Amino acid sequence: MKRYNPVVEQSKAQLAALGKIESRTQFGGYALTIEKVIFAYINEDALYLRASEALHVYNAQRSLEPLIYRKRGVPVTLSYFKVDTQLWQNPEQLLQLSASSLRAAQEEAATRLVSLRLKDLPNLSLRLELMLHKVGISSVRLLCETGSRQSWLKLRAVNKHIGLKTLLALEGAISGHHEAALPSAIRQELYAWYLKMLRQHAAAEHQQP
Repeated sequence: MKRYNPVVEQSKAQLAALGKIESRTQFGGYALTIEKVIFAYINEDALYLRASEALHVYNAQRSLEPLIYRKRGVPVTLSYFKVDTQLWQNPEQLLQLSASSLRAAQEEAATRLVSLRLKDLPNLSLRLELMLHKVGISSVRLLCETGSRQSWLKLRAVNKHIGLKTLLALEGAISGHHEAALPSAIRQELYAWYLKMLRQHAAAEHQQP
């Protein structure tokens, strides 16, 4: 069960006009996403918005605090800025700046989809990239649109040795995780689906004359 976080819930309620906001744990806090695009973080009970042109203008006036993440003890400054008290008290401006952050994140994601090769994604090797090409999945965009399960089914249709590890690798590639770092709930869900598919394939093979 996910731990209730009041700032996550407050942010979702305040920014609901942007679309369906989902949250997932990341960097010791929570990433806020719309259609899997991260536009904000919750860290130590504070909301941080992704850098955007509009936010840079606001930041020049207010000097917002950047998000600093410690990686192996080394501080790393991320392009996210803390929503201050004044901004929380101005819901309309907060929504406008959040919309700007979302657009900037979406534009970056679209550019990334065009420029990245499949093998550049987490977990995907050149060999798996070539296998995906053979089943008609030739770009990152197509992989994301197809999804991990349907992509796995396409691969298994031409190679019966494709197993659970490949399914997890595909899911991680799409979500931006190393397959070993996938949330346990997602791993369990995929494992249950994987077993179901194996049973269905075994039954289909048994019925063949």
